[in-house]
Amino acid sequence: MNAAKAKITELPAVRESEKPSAAPSGYRVYNRIVDWTTNDRTQLINITDRVNEIVRKSGIGDGIVHLQSLHTTTAVFLNEWQDALLHDMRTFLEGVVKRGDYWRHNDPAYSDCERRNADSHLRGMMLGQSLCLQVRNASVLLGTWQSIVLAEFDGPRSRSVSVQVSGV
Repeated sequence: MNAAKAKITELPAVRESEKPSAAPSGYRVYNRIVDWTTNDRTQLINITDRVNEIVRKSGIGDGIVHLQSLHTTTAVFLNEWQDALLHDMRTFLEGVVKRGDYWRHNDPAYSDCERRNADSHLRGMMLGQSLCLQVRNASVLLGTWQSIVLAEFDGPRSRSVSVQVSGV
């Protein structure tokens, strides 16, 4: 321990308006699995409208929507849906994780995977397979330019995303 003593600071009292309220009755959970069939090895799909449709059908006005890809070679993330940026995303991911590089997952001496898709797993891992967003007024709360994107890195294939809406 160094000579300086740790300074203990008291947190300010919580204002009445900031105190959490008790969970209201009527809390619900609504689950759906949504399927897509991709056409290309690398493909970005705007799933915002489909997710918002599920949120509306859930009847939940305020809460959380949790998205989880059911595959390790896909990703779910937020970004702007604009053609030039989508091209840049693909170029960036292909540059960071090159398909032609040596990967043990692709080497029969180390792996029994016949798809030779290590790059797809690594890209999916970089972006992540789940996303949790707020639901306000029966809609996903998104910024002006935000869209929900499903990224395919090992297509063409059939893909599934679990959507869970919870709240009141």
